[in-house]
Amino acid sequence: MIRAGRGLTRRQFAARAGAIGLGALSWPILPGCGAEPDDPNRLFVENWPAYIDPTTDDWQGSVDRFRKVTGIDLRYSETVNENQEYFARIQPRLGTGRTIEADIIVVTYWLAARLIRLGWVDPLPIEQVPNAANLEAGLRNPNWDPEGRFGLPWQSVIVGIGYNRAATGFDLGSVDDLFDPRLKGRIGMQTEMHDTIGLLALGLGIDPESLSSFAQAAPAFEQLSRAKRDGQIRAFTGNDYLDDLATGNFAACVAWAGDVAQLAKDNPDVRFLIPEEGGLRAVDAMIMPKGARHRQAAARWMDFVYDPAQAARIASAAQTYTPVVGAQAELARFAPALAADPLMFPDGVTKARLKTFANLAEDVEQQFDEAFSRIIGA
Repeated sequence: MIRAGRGLTRRQFAARAGAIGLGALSWPILPGCGAEPDDPNRLFVENWPAYIDPTTDDWQGSVDRFRKVTGIDLRYSETVNENQEYFARIQPRLGTGRTIEADIIVVTYWLAARLIRLGWVDPLPIEQVPNAANLEAGLRNPNWDPEGRFGLPWQSVIVGIGYNRAATGFDLGSVDDLFDPRLKGRIGMQTEMHDTIGLLALGLGIDPESLSSFAQAAPAFEQLSRAKRDGQIRAFTGNDYLDDLATGNFAACVAWAGDVAQLAKDNPDVRFLIPEEGGLRAVDAMIMPKGARHRQAAARWMDFVYDPAQAARIASAAQTYTPVVGAQAELARFAPALAADPLMFPDGVTKARLKTFANLAEDVEQQFDEAFSRIIGA
């Protein structure tokens, strides 16, 4: 989701916990903007760190499997570290009608929606991705891309509450527990606005999927501002919240399920919950920047990762909510414990408790961002 200024990112932590990630490759943005013929044997994908199964001594990772099966020269870069940072990186080129080198980029859905609104992405070659039929119902036509023309899901994350039972002294159940006076000075909030405000909105009975104006969300901003002013919040962090949660510096915090699951393997006091008011689901999506040069190869990559057998291998490393139906059965063949994880494969009741933050208009999104930045001091 975002990159912290220190410590490990969520996906880097997952890598440390058992899926050692591919080396982070850095490919420069092209200096020119001249179009090239669509070379079906080349492809460049930019993704988040440790978000795919790597090649190890006894495992051929997805990137190498794809290269072997297709003969396509795939460059796979793990340099998407933070949504706003990445936007700032590509804005000078895409905003002036020039291209970037990547053919596929993976960003969180709200940034994908923003890039679509700005006209900085190309339609996907959906007709060349037959395995898109394997996607979970509802993910092919999300509210931020209702015709399903511009984005396809990579993985999802579940946003809820992480807590350290040894530090709290009691089990949490509600968003309101983040404001319990007994936890004063030991609460962590995310610097990802959509996750923090979305979760607080749920706690206040506000549906984050229905937001269309700042006024609707104002109570959540006011609650957050008051909690900071009163000293309830220890810090606003990125993915580096994991160390604080493990040590008990954070008794509780806004957290992502995959993170906490990894941490809990070594620390049984660390727990994750979807609050009684509900949690959030955030999708990281594949999109094609305007002028992407290798559309045929991009289609083959998307079709490859939507094969349930391949999706299971990716899920085994990322340990996030996979969008591919059939991946669970494939994962059960070699990682039955992961296949049984309800946070990787939520049942219908759990899915019904998860909301997606609204796709805000550009000016409203700016209002939210500015108000949030004032509160956290960014």
